[in-house]
Amino acid sequence: MFKRVREDIRTVFRKDPAARTVLEVLLCYPGLHAIWAHRVAHWLWNHKLKLFARMISHVSRAITGIEIHPGADIGRRFFIDHGMGVVIGETAEIGDDVLLYQGVVLGGTSHEQKKRHPTLEDGVVVGAGAVLLGPVRVGFGARVGAGSVVIRSVDPGSTVVGVPGHDVHKRRRRAAALQHGDLPDPVAQAVGNLQAELNELKACMARLDGGEEQELVSPGSDLDFASETVQQGAGI
Repeated sequence: MFKRVREDIRTVFRKDPAARTVLEVLLCYPGLHAIWAHRVAHWLWNHKLKLFARMISHVSRAITGIEIHPGADIGRRFFIDHGMGVVIGETAEIGDDVLLYQGVVLGGTSHEQKKRHPTLEDGVVVGAGAVLLGPVRVGFGARVGAGSVVIRSVDPGSTVVGVPGHDVHKRRRRAAALQHGDLPDPVAQAVGNLQAELNELKACMARLDGGEEQELVSPGSDLDFASETVQQGAGI
């Protein structure tokens, strides 16, 4: 148990640059407190003491603002940064070295007693306010951008943004952290592409309009020159 506690503390220092001392981490990190409470609740849940498990989960939610169902299966070195508003459903599965930011929801979309919550593989990073719904699988090392809504499974190494979330690029290695400011904006890119196409069409139309005007003016100029030549030859 103490080995896992030391590992949890080291994980906080590795993933949060604001952490300064061990005492501060022990006393002031609700994400860490929620994980510890969940381990107790999960043990009780697996040993058929489900009411007590739910009571511990309920108290932990009131203290930390993080709701983790006792039935959720969570791996090692899991960290919730800030954590207020995080909700993790009963059948959710979370691998090792996963990082969640505040407001993340791992929710279900079915009332049936079956797998109905997301699965996060090792090394996944989920940005603030992201919502993952249903039994989707987020592959190894994938990243989910802040505010995204994921309703389909995500390939390993992908970065997903938007509503609904869609893949914007893939990487060969897992993410150590989620750089929110570096995520692409697919909507802005689509609008920019449309604007570029519109500008190109306008340029083509302008070239076509200019060519027609030139053709209309040139014959007129030749006729005027011929008329002047005839008038001069006739002595008019």
